[in-house]
Amino acid sequence: MSIFIIAEIGINHNGDISICKELIDVAVDAGCDAVKFQKRDLDQVYTQDFLSSYRVSPWGTTQREQKRGLEFEEKQYCAIDQYCKEKRVDWFASAWDTNSQQFLRKFDCQYNKVASAMIVHEDLLKMIAEEGKHTFISTGMTQYEDIQKAVNIFRKADCSFELMHTVSTYPMKDEDANLNMIKTLKKKVLM
Repeated sequence: MSIFIIAEIGINHNGDISICKELIDVAVDAGCDAVKFQKRDLDQVYTQDFLSSYRVSPWGTTQREQKRGLEFEEKQYCAIDQYCKEKRVDWFASAWDTNSQQFLRKFDCQYNKVASAMIVHEDLLKMIAEEGKHTFISTGMTQYEDIQKAVNIFRKADCSFELMHTVSTYPMKDEDANLNMIKTLKKKVLM
């Protein structure tokens, strides 16, 4: 069994491609095998009321302006793709909606990722599973029934996957790690 180390860049680039490249460099220097991002279609993921709500950020005074400021579009993803090829590191992203998964198909990523918040989105899970790419599935914000439904979808599509024990609090307290959950998830996959 080999260890595969993924650097979670997510949206920590703050919408700046130069910061993104610096984060990729740090991941490569640390020996990571891959870097991972997040991709969202704001109008699919959030309600219009939420997007219109007040939030002060460097990009403006609404949630929409803040979220849009953090989202990379095709030009930036092309730059990421090229830069990761130059650095010889894999990259992939967790899509938060079907439009974003469709967008990511433009790139030749080896892997997919399901964010724990999206494990209940069956259409997205089916779309990801039909691609047949090895998929990492986070379980931090899930219930057992949700995990089992996801497992069933990926098995039916004959798509390889890994369940990842994640904790959706940042920063996580040591006492919240619950590492025994890894054994529980392993049993779920074997069911």
